[in-house]
Amino acid sequence: MSSAAPFPAPRLGEPYLLTPGPLTTAFEVKEAMLRDWGSWDADFRAMTKSLRDQIVALAGDRKGDFTCVPMQGSGSFCVEAMLGTFVPKGGKVLVLANGAYGLRAAETMRYLGRAHTLIDKGDYMPPRGDEVAAALDADPAISHVIAIHCETSSGILNPVAEISEAVYSRGRKLLIDSMSAFGALPLDVTDIRYEAMVSSANKCIEGVPGFGFVVARRSELEACKGNSHSLALDLHAQWAYMEKTGQWRYTPPTHVVAAFLEALRLHAAEGGVAGRGARYARNRDVMVAGMRGLGFETLLKDRWLSPIIVTFFCPADPKFVFADFYERMKAKGFIIYPGKLTVVDSFRIGCIGRMDDHVMRKVVAAAGEALVEMGVTSAAPPEAALAERAKLAA
Repeated sequence: MSSAAPFPAPRLGEPYLLTPGPLTTAFEVKEAMLRDWGSWDADFRAMTKSLRDQIVALAGDRKGDFTCVPMQGSGSFCVEAMLGTFVPKGGKVLVLANGAYGLRAAETMRYLGRAHTLIDKGDYMPPRGDEVAAALDADPAISHVIAIHCETSSGILNPVAEISEAVYSRGRKLLIDSMSAFGALPLDVTDIRYEAMVSSANKCIEGVPGFGFVVARRSELEACKGNSHSLALDLHAQWAYMEKTGQWRYTPPTHVVAAFLEALRLHAAEGGVAGRGARYARNRDVMVAGMRGLGFETLLKDRWLSPIIVTFFCPADPKFVFADFYERMKAKGFIIYPGKLTVVDSFRIGCIGRMDDHVMRKVVAAAGEALVEMGVTSAAPPEAALAERAKLAA
């Protein structure tokens, strides 16, 4: 099903960013950054409060049990802040990984000097609830579990609901990295239990880079004083200061906050999480069908494809060179993303940002033109790549 009318093209000849963030933003979001704001001024404090309140509402909290703590920096800054604040120095984390971002969480725990163990599912399959339950039963020292909602290195959507059930049925606590999913995929606190969730301004809300935010259970956050390894990344200290003064502890990204508030307005006008998620799903469906029609093969089977980003195998044809394909796609107005798999060559196409299925049809057409220009006669992947997928997914 096609959307009613195409979105306006990016201004000033900008390409579409078919990436998991930064992404293509609305002109109104860009325009919101044209004014300067005083970081201590009452108007900006009101903006910060509005941001926090709206994010908590998006998370589905209706009882006042949760709060939002924005934190300067990239998404990885905020993931480290969440892990370093919520996991006590004597705690132990079970890291669920099926791609680069789960492995980065494990690396973060190593840097923090916190005990951790790892379930690594590779690039093809999600961690499942029964595996989590078995790991928790086998190791009573595990206090927390960290799960990636959408692993954007492959595009896989992980089953956080069943993971949550396994975690809490065994009396442990769940932390969720929903960096690339919050705002487009349901993560309602009344449906999926967790202590804290982290996301970023420049993902499914369609703001610009500069800060992330943690949605946290107030009672759990209150108990985290003194846990953090870092002065600047101490979420408890950031929260306590914001609660007391309405201000950020250190210089806030004022223009980014203004842009984010405009992005939130557009998000609400589109129908919130359901509306945004439906558009991204249409983007994925149109793009995947078109790319498969050209002969490309997705890394993942349909049941695990997220509406965030999709990974494709690179064609076996020796005339296909990804760097050349990338530059041809860019010249046609589309910036795609290189692969991040460890076993096979791949590339990724994002479904998020200020674009719709009309744009995705143009993406497919551009990909077809690029193949012809390169002299690629088949977009089918190497047999070895399909055999590896079949073996690991068995």
